[in-house]
Amino acid sequence: MADEQKILLKQIASDIAEIVELFDPEECRQIFDSLGKSEAAEVFEKVDEATRAELFDLFADDELVDLISELDPDDAADVLAELDQEESREVLEGLDSENAEQIKELMVYSEDSAGGIMDPTVLSVDENASANEVIKRIRDAEVDEDFYSIFVVDKNRRFLGDVRIRLLITCPADTLIRTLIDTDAVFVNVDDDQEEVRNLFKKNDLMVAPVLDDQKKLVGRITADRVIEVAEEEAAEDMLAMAGTDATELETFSVFNAARVRMTWLLPCLAGTAVTAILGFLFKNWFTSDGQLHVFLVAVLFSPMIAAISGNAGLQTSAIVICGLATGDLAALKMSQVFMREARIALLVALCCGVIGGGICSLLPSFFANHAPKAAPNVIEVSSPAAIAVETADQPISLLANKEQVRLAVAFGIAMFSAIMISTSLGLLLPFLFRNIGLDPAISAGPIVTTANDSISVSIYLLLALTLT
Repeated sequence: MADEQKILLKQIASDIAEIVELFDPEECRQIFDSLGKSEAAEVFEKVDEATRAELFDLFADDELVDLISELDPDDAADVLAELDQEESREVLEGLDSENAEQIKELMVYSEDSAGGIMDPTVLSVDENASANEVIKRIRDAEVDEDFYSIFVVDKNRRFLGDVRIRLLITCPADTLIRTLIDTDAVFVNVDDDQEEVRNLFKKNDLMVAPVLDDQKKLVGRITADRVIEVAEEEAAEDMLAMAGTDATELETFSVFNAARVRMTWLLPCLAGTAVTAILGFLFKNWFTSDGQLHVFLVAVLFSPMIAAISGNAGLQTSAIVICGLATGDLAALKMSQVFMREARIALLVALCCGVIGGGICSLLPSFFANHAPKAAPNVIEVSSPAAIAVETADQPISLLANKEQVRLAVAFGIAMFSAIMISTSLGLLLPFLFRNIGLDPAISAGPIVTTANDSISVSIYLLLALTLT
């Protein structure tokens, strides 16, 4: 293993983590045995959750304690949150008291909050210190992280502002630190959502931000590299939610777990499509009672076009709104502004699709009837004024009369227009609604918009077809 160890030592932790994710548990065991304690801990933290779940079973409790003890408190808290409560407690009991206490304090906060992603190891100085004293404090501090400013607190540890390192090293040695404080420094609260923190960093071009509790006391800091991780997590969660699944699917390699997560989204969709089928049977009875079963048969063939086009139009709108809400764009936060823009876009799209779709609906039945093979006539007389096609072994006849065909095309065009406008409205309103009630707006996209749109659009279309023909 000596040669393999030399090769591994030349790799950075993130590359080794990718290698570990490709091997089975026993091979992973050999890789970790060949690494030093700090390197092994860093690789352990960087592998994906599914791989780490297998590694939890692979390592003994004392080995887990050794790995966790090498991690920063915020990373350790994230890793321990993946264990059940009993296993997490056992690992914490094996750590030294100071490290365990820091991790416990972090685990109190929600994992999606500023408190859950902050680093509690933070360098702060008193407002009455001199520049020379602060520089000495920095030299003596056991902080292995990069820092760009010094946080200043009062005697009660309430945050007063920060001082840039550049000012600190260029001012006279006896300068009091309180004269250099930037009191407009941007800070976050421990309970702020991590998405808000990400947007704050983006808006203000921050490299680091102090984290304060409700009493304005300094409790930690968040750095830009941690925010980048948060941005990736949020983007992945939104994409998964819009696709009708969840990030918990990726926590293990179990196909049963993945199937369970997906079915929690698909079952409501199945129920929604069943509603659409029920509506179809009801409309079939109404068409039959009016002697227009032949119209219903043709109308049903075109209903997937309306459902698909209007559903995609709604998804386009919801995707725009969800991205705007996630990135904190000002326009996306003002519903009236977004509504006016999306309503005009939807109007143009609905008009185009309605006209084009109506044209397709008017041409297709005639096109296929005219190009069918000719044979001896075989027409059955019925009470409907239409010439109903009765297809014998070799003779198809036009299913709809010309007037019925035109009216069905008009019904299709109006239904397409209406369905797109309604679907766009759902795609616009649902993300705002979900956001206001505290749910992830991304959940409103995908299955919810699509399922609701199917029933609504098909109902509009068949009702217009029944009325106009």
